[in-house]
Amino acid sequence: MTTGERSRDAALRERARRVVPGGMTGHLHAALLPPGYPQFFASGSGCRVVDVDGREFLDFMCAWGPNVLGYRHPEVEAAAARQQALGDCLNGPSPWMVELAERLVDTVAHADWAMFQKNGTDATTVALMIARAATGRRKVIVARRSYHGAAPWCTPVPAGTTAEDRAHRVEITYNDIDGLESAFERVSGDLAAILVTPHRHELGTEQQPVDPAFARRIRALCDRAGAALVLDEVRTGLRIDLAGSWKPLGIRPDLSAWSKAIANGHALAAVTGIDALRDAATRIFTTGSFWCGAVAMAAGVATLEIALREGLVAHLDRVGRRLREGLATQSASHGVPVRQSGPVQMPLVLFEDDPDFAKGTLFCAEALAHGAYLHPRHNMFLSLAHTEADIDRALAATDRAFAAVAARFGRAVARQEA
Repeated sequence: MTTGERSRDAALRERARRVVPGGMTGHLHAALLPPGYPQFFASGSGCRVVDVDGREFLDFMCAWGPNVLGYRHPEVEAAAARQQALGDCLNGPSPWMVELAERLVDTVAHADWAMFQKNGTDATTVALMIARAATGRRKVIVARRSYHGAAPWCTPVPAGTTAEDRAHRVEITYNDIDGLESAFERVSGDLAAILVTPHRHELGTEQQPVDPAFARRIRALCDRAGAALVLDEVRTGLRIDLAGSWKPLGIRPDLSAWSKAIANGHALAAVTGIDALRDAATRIFTTGSFWCGAVAMAAGVATLEIALREGLVAHLDRVGRRLREGLATQSASHGVPVRQSGPVQMPLVLFEDDPDFAKGTLFCAEALAHGAYLHPRHNMFLSLAHTEADIDRALAATDRAFAAVAARFGRAVARQEA
């Protein structure tokens, strides 16, 4: 395909700039990615996406997380289509709402009830509202730089917000027990919640597993204060453990916020909670015209069924380890050190001695040119659709990408020997 034939994406960008502020908003803006990355896509199937110029890529972003089973999983889409033929946005919910809530209560270790929204920001905000309604308090402790959504109280970009929007947000460093204790003492008597991700996953920095002692201390402090422990599972949900990402630690949150993967690409979010917070959840007023959409809820039930039946977490672990081991071998072979971090289901690859992400940018641009869609700063995502053969094909692309980085920046081994 010639460069001239690859002009549809550029034309769409130009049209978008005239009618959309900045041409695109938020984290999906391709201007944040290396040159050559498309902004507009035509289709997705399994673990592949096709851009509007017909280029197909092995995809390791899964639409930034939602497509945990792969794009257009046939069973999920069949369930959605059956409900779409009957109606989606109705005067009230369909029976799927009850069915999905029952499935979540049966699956999630701490859940006694569930309520539904449309995206992750909705879910984290509703969880905080419930915690405040239950306690009559204002303060929420969060980890610095942790992303919990784009509402004024939590957005990482302050433009358009006021100091008052964030006046009751108290920041600590993830895994810092002393900092946690200090913040807890400062807000004594006014703590509604501690809201935390299951592991540290910040843009452009290494992912970090939670220190079990940190997690236990959060639980103990919440119990002491009568505050809610809120686990933000928007990014991690269904990937680490279907029963909840802290289930292996034996720590139960009071509330969890879910979105992304729970309906395999259909717009849906949820808050799950314990019985002690049921009354508070009934007293807040939060709603949306599309929140009870029946199609997404039918897709959510199908997604949970497939995840349980197919051993989703074990599959993600298996293919994730294959990818991580392959990248480690290539890194050593090319003399280009990298840091791989986080759960293997959510891989992140950062290069040593790369403060401006120049190596990561080149690496991802070269991998893209050879058919693999990666991200230079954000954690990636694996899906049930990724097979071992797909991982091997992606590794063929990353091998060329490592070679390009070594050619431009030199081999670390060679520099050390010199």
